[in-house]
Amino acid sequence: MQLEVLSRPGEGAAGKPPLLFVHGAYVGAWCWEEHFLDWFAARGYPAYAVSLRGHGDSEGRDGLDGWSLDDYAEDVARAAAGLPKPPVLIGHSMGALVVQKALSRIADVPAMLLACPVPSYGLLASTFSMAFSQPALMNGLNTVASGGRASRETLRAALFAGRVEATLLERCYRRVQRESQRALLDMAGWGLPSPWGGRRSPTLVLGAEKDALIPASQAQGTARLLGAEYQELRAIGHAVMMDTEWLSAAEAIAGWLEEKGF
Repeated sequence: MQLEVLSRPGEGAAGKPPLLFVHGAYVGAWCWEEHFLDWFAARGYPAYAVSLRGHGDSEGRDGLDGWSLDDYAEDVARAAAGLPKPPVLIGHSMGALVVQKALSRIADVPAMLLACPVPSYGLLASTFSMAFSQPALMNGLNTVASGGRASRETLRAALFAGRVEATLLERCYRRVQRESQRALLDMAGWGLPSPWGGRRSPTLVLGAEKDALIPASQAQGTARLLGAEYQELRAIGHAVMMDTEWLSAAEAIAGWLEEKGF
């Protein structure tokens, strides 16, 4: 199965590990192309982003509803195998679960970063919280999960902290897509990665103060469960790679990587 992998060569001196960015549900590798790929490449990191099967320009759209988180993890492992060195894995939302599952399939992963991760215990808690606190948003997301199309306002409320450029919102609106029903069931609890045992890499979990989908408290809970470091990003929503304050997320990732010697 052919996978779309976007890439930017690292500028300057060689030696920094490649970064492999893994998107969340309903999007593709394009979400990292807005800012992150060029920004990290300019700082010497070879930057890659994979579109999981059935997403973006990867093959597999016809069988989308049957793809599981394990299938997506295999895609990440395949993308990593095509890189010159084992990459740092950076997963966002659903992609955070995928990279945890991929960890056992890739030798010598130097580090892992999980941004606004779907909790290690699944989506049930955040779903109940949203149903009571933001019923309109919940209804809009249910429409998307059922194969419908979100309104622009639902998309803005789900992904961004506040005002967002109209052109960016329109680009996102045109490119968001359906998600695998099997993957949604996995995230609900059927196919979650085990937070216990197995090989571990140094891990940073990022929560977002204005995240309407995965509250920062739940991201912090994931960090505790995984024994990972935790940082909270201020004034930013779920789409940390595209929101107005995206630079604070990029700098947090780069700062942590440099602190760890990467």
